[in-house]
Amino acid sequence: MANHASRSAQIHATLPHPVIDSDGHIKEGFSSFFAYLDALAGARMVDRYKALMGETRLAPAGSAQQARERRLTRNTWYTLPTQDMRDTAACALPRLLYERMEEIGLDVSVIYPTIGLAMNSIGDDELRIASCRAINHLRHDMCEGLTDRLLPAAVIPMNTPAEAIAEMEYACGELGMRAVMMASYVKRPVEAIERRYPGAGEYAYWLDTFGIDSAYDYDPVWAKCVDLKISPTFHSIGWGWGSRNSISSYVYNHLGGFAASGEAVCKALFFGGVPVRFPTLTFGFCEGGVAWARNLFCDLVAHWEKRRGEMLEHNYGLNNIDRQALSALFERYARKGVDANMDELISGYLHRPSGEYPFIFDEFERCGVRTLEDFRARFIAPFYFGCEGDDPMNALAFNGRGTPLNARLNALYGSDISHWDVPHHAEVLEEAYEMVEQGLASEADLRDFVFINPINFWTATNPDFFKGTVVEQQVAQVLAARRTDNPHQSLR
Repeated sequence: MANHASRSAQIHATLPHPVIDSDGHIKEGFSSFFAYLDALAGARMVDRYKALMGETRLAPAGSAQQARERRLTRNTWYTLPTQDMRDTAACALPRLLYERMEEIGLDVSVIYPTIGLAMNSIGDDELRIASCRAINHLRHDMCEGLTDRLLPAAVIPMNTPAEAIAEMEYACGELGMRAVMMASYVKRPVEAIERRYPGAGEYAYWLDTFGIDSAYDYDPVWAKCVDLKISPTFHSIGWGWGSRNSISSYVYNHLGGFAASGEAVCKALFFGGVPVRFPTLTFGFCEGGVAWARNLFCDLVAHWEKRRGEMLEHNYGLNNIDRQALSALFERYARKGVDANMDELISGYLHRPSGEYPFIFDEFERCGVRTLEDFRARFIAPFYFGCEGDDPMNALAFNGRGTPLNARLNALYGSDISHWDVPHHAEVLEEAYEMVEQGLASEADLRDFVFINPINFWTATNPDFFKGTVVEQQVAQVLAARRTDNPHQSLR
């Protein structure tokens, strides 16, 4: 018999609403995964996967010389919580996790992978596609019979639109999985360098984030999301690239890692105008918190105010130049052989870029932002930001003071259970509730965090997302009340 006397369980008992966890985890066993991969693609593919594991650049060990020479990115120390054996076991046993949900203080949890977190980023095309297919089938079977509380998310590779669509059709269409975890980016080799130095693409790469400057048109992927009633979420590791590639410090690499990968794809979707073309879709960015999103939103508005097309022409355009007045100033102050001359200043510093690649003067045009209010529909409404309960910055989502439009951002509660740095499963709701106890947020804010925002996110594309779960009735009441109050109001 499970113990329901935890502090989280006590808090849950006082809440007038359920608690929906939008980012839990489960640890898949490699032996089980290899069995599924073998059945799907054969022993040769299993051998290729094992070989890849030995070549990873996320290395927890190795000689100092190897680390320096190959720039091996320091990985974590541990992978399991170790203080309570029920937590340790529940990481890998969905039936045990299911049995303990009341003790943990959760009603429903969307369950993300663990060993599958990076499978959608495998460079080997054949191995990547087969691995995602195998892990999705395994995860579906792990949660079979438990989906009134545990909803597994499918791993979706994004190297090409075709492979993304194929895996969504299989995982969501055939297996009936309701949530997907997409790669936040694809590392693509810089073509000119790869041609000159074959194999150098492992180090000389660029990040394709699907919404802007992509190698492919990803609109068919978003259209398939609408067709399958899927709200895409992004949950990629953000270390190993950029400044997060220390060979000695995992913490250095981990700090801001998920935020960095979330920001990369969020900006790309916004500047690519994806929310304009697919206004019914919601997009989730997992585990990075909300502080980066608030900073990004403020920066976007500030850039729009100064750098949108009409402001560029009005404040910085060449037509503002008074050549006669400028010439008089140069005649008076210029020192020959030392200072720039007038023509050099104008031609060298006041010009539009030219070249064959299309030059977009108003970079906010595709975003569908014409007025400040447009940011509500293009950023605030479609984007949701996964926040762990112990993040002290969560309260930023609910206090719009100092933010343009006094905006509250959509924070999604994520427990992160089954990861090593959540040492006690039964403390996750307790930690989320601390922002109320500390006066940083209200009970109504908490309700938005763990109940209303998850409803808005997951049901925006699929009104039946919670059908058959233990929260189905409460979710239906919220949606029905909303339709009664305003029949024309969007679920968002």
